[in-house]
Amino acid sequence: MAFHELHRRELPLVLPNAWDVPSALAFLDAGFEAIGTSSLGVSAGMGRPDGGRATREANILLARALSRLPCFISVDIEDGYADEPDAVADYTAELDAAGINIEDSSAERLIGPEAHAAKVEAVKRRRPDLFVNARIDTYWLRQEATLDATLDRAALYVEAGADGIFVPGVSEPAVLRELARSIPVPLNVLAVPGLSPADLAALGVRRVSTGSLPYRAAIHAAAEAARAVREGSALPEATPYPQVQAGLEGFQRQAR
Repeated sequence: MAFHELHRRELPLVLPNAWDVPSALAFLDAGFEAIGTSSLGVSAGMGRPDGGRATREANILLARALSRLPCFISVDIEDGYADEPDAVADYTAELDAAGINIEDSSAERLIGPEAHAAKVEAVKRRRPDLFVNARIDTYWLRQEATLDATLDRAALYVEAGADGIFVPGVSEPAVLRELARSIPVPLNVLAVPGLSPADLAALGVRRVSTGSLPYRAAIHAAAEAARAVREGSALPEATPYPQVQAGLEGFQRQAR
C-alpha cells in the first residue's frame, strides 16, 4: 500500500508525530503504519524554539534514521527553510521520506499564497512521488482566518500539485465539513478534543495529526515522574527499561 492510499480509507489516517528515534519506535510498537515528525519536538531537542528554520539539518538526519523503520515517514519541514522554490525542492531531494508538511507562513506571518504555491510546484516537479501536504496557517495564526481566504489558498496549492491540505487550528464541525467538501484532496487537521476519528471521518477529514501533543505530554510526564519520586507518591507507569533497550539494539542492528 502506498502512503497516498492511507488517506483514502474509511477512517482518517491518524499520524503521530515523533521527535527522535525512541519516540518513533514507541509509535511503531503501538501499531502505527505511518509516522510524522514534530518541528517543535525536533527543535526543542536542540534547545531552540519552534520555527526559525532551526531544524533543517536535524530533519535530514532524523529522516535518514527513521527510513529504516517498516512504516511510512512524513517530515515537517516548516516553510521549506528557504524563500526560493528551487532551494526548497533541492532540500526535499535530500529527504528519505514518503511525505512532507510545508507551511505557508514564515516567522509567524503568512506568506503570499502564490509564493507558497511556487514552492509546492517546485517540490512536485523535483519529487513527483512525494506526498506534499500543504499547510495553511490562516486559522493557526489567526491571520486572514476566514473560510474564503483559506479555500482560496487551498485552491492555489492543489493546482500547484499538493496531494493534501493541512488546516491546523480549526475545530468547528461546520467549518471542517465545508473545508472537506470544497477541497478536492485529502483534508488534514490536528486532533480535535471531543471528536473521534469516526466523527472527523463523517465531516470528510482524511488525516488527523497529533502535532506536538505527544512531545508536550512526554515532557509533562517526565516532570510528574520526578515529582513523584521527590514526594514519595506512587510512581507512574513507564515503558520497561529492557523494552526500550531491546528496541534500540534492534534499530542499531538495522544500521549495520
